[in-house]
Amino acid sequence: MILNVSGRCDIVAFYSKWFMNRYNDGYVDVRNPFYPKLVSRIYFDDVDLIVFCTKNPIPILNDLDKIDKPIIFQVTLTPYGKDIEPNVISKGNIINAIKKLSKILGTDNVYVRYDPILINDRYDVNFHINAFKSLCSKLNGYVRHIIISFIDDYKNVRNNMRFLKLHKIDNYVLKIIGENFSKIALENGMSVQTCFEKNDLSKYGFISSSCLSKELAFKLTGKKFSKWKARDCGCVEMVDIGVYNTCRHFCKYCYANFDEKKVNFNVKKHYDNSSLLVGYLEDSDTVKIRKK
Repeated sequence: MILNVSGRCDIVAFYSKWFMNRYNDGYVDVRNPFYPKLVSRIYFDDVDLIVFCTKNPIPILNDLDKIDKPIIFQVTLTPYGKDIEPNVISKGNIINAIKKLSKILGTDNVYVRYDPILINDRYDVNFHINAFKSLCSKLNGYVRHIIISFIDDYKNVRNNMRFLKLHKIDNYVLKIIGENFSKIALENGMSVQTCFEKNDLSKYGFISSSCLSKELAFKLTGKKFSKWKARDCGCVEMVDIGVYNTCRHFCKYCYANFDEKKVNFNVKKHYDNSSLLVGYLEDSDTVKIRKK
């Protein structure tokens, strides 16, 4: 089994203490987001690989040596300010944390996500080119692979259009970004790929692959995994242990937060000693052990 920690919430940034408590106790419980009374119990003995997805690796850095599992980090590092990412920490601190991760895990196990790319009056194409060049130069020698994607039409994006004020990403924008990002990455010893994009940038030198391919999963675990049935992105099957509407970054483009009042409500129901990220198990819950 491969754990995704997490696409639904930045567990590393806000709930690392809870995660390490779960790891030390040997299991974690996860409510089904569509059938909340159904709970999956996952024992870490059944876990082959942990994929951490975060905007802030700092809270878990000192605990990584306690995790006796293969680890991959995907760290999202974008150039936006507080108007788009209100509670994301200093980007300089994130860069320093990525460098520490690279020293701990090795350059092959740390991926940077420049994701999502959005275009508006403030964050135009030239802004992104300069930001990407700065990012790559600072991480030269620490990161070998960067993943990008473009903003999608999520509910939260539509709700925040007054902040985002998006411009259309047309073929000209794709061409300029494709040519420049590929060139910049190459100059810094990095490869670059898109993530689940209908726009093919391979003609500009981008890699066409999934974020966690069957080949990479086999290399890290020695096991074969099927493609993720719940998604069409081409990644292998993963089990997400997060909960929607629990991330306090409040990024205006986020798909996992779509009700900020619900986020504040869920945060108050988080307990570091619970087996669940939000709340406690109830007598009416049905708990089933998940093996894969």
